[in-house]
Amino acid sequence: MRSFSTEPVPWELVENAIAAAGTAPSGAHQQPWTFVAVSDPETKRRIREAAEQEERESYERRMPEEWLNAVEPIGTDWHKPHITDAPWVIVVFEQAYGLAPDGAKSKLYWVRESVGIAVGLLVVSLHQAGLVALVHTPSPMGFLREILDRPENERPFVLIPVGYPAPGATVPDIARKPLTEILVRR
Repeated sequence: MRSFSTEPVPWELVENAIAAAGTAPSGAHQQPWTFVAVSDPETKRRIREAAEQEERESYERRMPEEWLNAVEPIGTDWHKPHITDAPWVIVVFEQAYGLAPDGAKSKLYWVRESVGIAVGLLVVSLHQAGLVALVHTPSPMGFLREILDRPENERPFVLIPVGYPAPGATVPDIARKPLTEILVRR
């Protein structure tokens, strides 16, 4: 969903979805994630401005023609109004390494896999609460760590605008692969 209503979303719905995501299994049960929920309009504006700057550079200079052709059917471009339209933006960070209160570093295991599972649970939980979400990965995403004042051990994993669909919103008419193409039974 790329068209969000500005209708407020109760904090409890967002909090419950993040609580569900926090129950995800993780490598060595280290839970290497941080969820930053943003509703402040000024912070969302700064995120949007930085995301659009990076995305414009990507669309116009960084990405090969093959990539541009791959995303063309879904109609994306560097404009990202969903970041400021959605009442909430959840930024998920992966913890590249553990960081103790005294500054000591520790190894974390299966970070990307663990955070990916948590994000999957988050999106399902949001949808089950009657909300819509857009999993967005502007590239590069280092600006998120700076804007949200996150510690050096955290790397942005994904940005997820969350809210209700805008009146009359539609999703791109794209087909999913049939089950026969994605399931192998032995």
